[in-house]
Amino acid sequence: MISKFHFLRTFRRVTGVTPGRFLSAVRIHEAKHLLSTTTLSVAEISVQVGYGSLGTFTRRFTECVGLSPTAYRRVAQGEPLPGDGEPRPLRDRPAGSLSGTIRAVPRADSPVLVGVFDSPVPRGLPVTSQLVEEPGPWRLDPVPAGRWYLLAAAIGPAVDDRHAPSLLVGMSDELRVCPGRNLPVDLTIRPPDWRYPPLLSVLPGIERLRVTV
Repeated sequence: MISKFHFLRTFRRVTGVTPGRFLSAVRIHEAKHLLSTTTLSVAEISVQVGYGSLGTFTRRFTECVGLSPTAYRRVAQGEPLPGDGEPRPLRDRPAGSLSGTIRAVPRADSPVLVGVFDSPVPRGLPVTSQLVEEPGPWRLDPVPAGRWYLLAAAIGPAVDDRHAPSLLVGMSDELRVCPGRNLPVDLTIRPPDWRYPPLLSVLPGIERLRVTV
């Protein structure tokens, strides 16, 4: 009972993304689940999650996840990430660094991935990343100079025997990394609530741990 434009503005203010982008994330998240838990073909999964074109689905999945549907299925079945999960090369770019402390609520039952992305809704592989054995102090060096968003993610405990472990995530506001300078960033990771679209990016080092999440 509100106007379309008021709904769009309200939805984006609450979730951080448009309804269309949120729905796309839900579809890709369901495709990841089907790729990792069924033997359906990529074409069948494409139709099941609402895509009329296999080419469009494959392109969109690869953009969001960082791997093609076929490559993601192999990773979900236990193969290592292509390139051993290394982030994109930094080349000879001016760089600074990021450091801080990560707090987990509830506790984290896996290493914590700290990764740098170019969007507040992480897509593809991180620009650079590091695995931290447990919540606490961390440092990421080098980080290319520029405007970035920092993601921290880990696997949390299961509520009970009937539920899979939760995914704990934390995301920074936009960060400006300057050459030769360190920027402090503290994050708290916790289970995301209904306001946040599914996290689609492959998480180097913990992706296979989250397949059942």
